[in-house]
Amino acid sequence: MHKLPASLSPLLLVAGMALGGCQGGDPPPAPQPIVLVQPATGAPSQSAAYTGEIRARHEVDLAFRVGGKITARLVDAGAEIKAGQPLARLDPSDLQLAASGARAQLAAAESDLATARAERERYAGLVAKKFVSQTAFEAKDNAFNSAQARLEQARAQNQISGNQAAYGTLSSETPAVVTTMLADAGQVVAAGQPVLRVARPEEKEVAIAIPESRLAELRAARNIQVSLWAAPETMLRGELRELSPAADPATRTYAARIRLLAPPPEVRLGMTARVHFGETTNGELLVPLSAVLDVGQGPFVRVVKDGKVASRPVTIAKFREDGAAVSSGLERGDTVIVSGAGKLVDGQAVQARAATPPDRQR
Repeated sequence: MHKLPASLSPLLLVAGMALGGCQGGDPPPAPQPIVLVQPATGAPSQSAAYTGEIRARHEVDLAFRVGGKITARLVDAGAEIKAGQPLARLDPSDLQLAASGARAQLAAAESDLATARAERERYAGLVAKKFVSQTAFEAKDNAFNSAQARLEQARAQNQISGNQAAYGTLSSETPAVVTTMLADAGQVVAAGQPVLRVARPEEKEVAIAIPESRLAELRAARNIQVSLWAAPETMLRGELRELSPAADPATRTYAARIRLLAPPPEVRLGMTARVHFGETTNGELLVPLSAVLDVGQGPFVRVVKDGKVASRPVTIAKFREDGAAVSSGLERGDTVIVSGAGKLVDGQAVQARAATPPDRQR
C-alpha cells in the first residue's frame, strides 16, 4: 500500500469533516416572498365631472324693428345696461320722412271727411224738400262713409310711422349685461337682424354636454355640486333645470343646464365651471382591480393575516375605473394583496410591504 505524503493528510481530514457536515445538517430555510398590500377602505362616491360655462338663464338677441343704417353704437361688450337705455341708433332721415308723409295723408283724409260731411248734410236738406232724389243722397252718404274710413286708415298709418321713428333707437326692456356685439356703426341692417346679445344676470346656470351613457345618472342625481376653475375651493349647489331631448348631431352629446342655487357675487358670466355628480357607495369597500382573482369558483381576494396568505371569497358590487367595489366578504382594514396574488397559496408565509397609495402614484 502506498502512503500519502504527510502534507496532504490535514487537507483530506478537513474535506472529510466538511462532507460529513453537509450530509448530516438541515437545509437552509426558504426565503419568504415580499408582497405588496393595501388595506381595504370605504369606496368613495363615484363622481363624474363635466366642464361647462357660466351662462345666464335668459339671453336675448336684440334687433331693430325696422331696417336702416346704424349711425351710432352706444355700448360695448360687457356693459351693464338699464331698462330703456339707448344702445344703438339708425339713420333717422328715412324714418322722419315716412312720418311726415303719414301726417300729410292724415291731414288730407281729415279735409276729405269734412268736405264729405258738408255734402251729405246739404243733400240731406235737399232730399227732405224733394229737390234731389233719394239715390243722389245715398251717393253722398256713401262718399261720407268712405272718407271716414280713409281717415281711420290714415290715423293708423300715422301711428305706425310714429312708432317706426321711435324704433330707430334700440333699447332693452329689462336691466341686463351686453355679452356680444353682432353689428357696428356704418353697417346696414335689415329689420329683425341681431345687433347685440344681452343676458339677464339675476339667474345663473352652467351649460354642459352629457354623453348618453350618463343621462340616467344625471336625472337621478340628488347632490349636484359646481366648482369654479378660478376658485376650486368654492363648491356651489346646483340642480338640473333643463336636459335636451335630442343629441347634438356633431358631438352626439345632450345639452344640459344646471341652475346655481344662491351663487355668490364673484360668480360671473363666462367663467369656467365643473359640475360634479355621482353615485353613493352604501358601505362598499374598494380594492384594486389586480387584487380580484377568479379560477372558476367565483371572485376572491387574498389577504395577509398573521404573516400568512389567506383567501377570502367576495361579492363584487361593480367594477369601477378606480378599482372593484366589494359589497361582502371583506372587512374594513383587511390587508389585501394587490400584486402577484395568483402565484401564492393559502398558508404561505410572506413579508407584507405597503403599496404606494394611488393618489401618490405619479
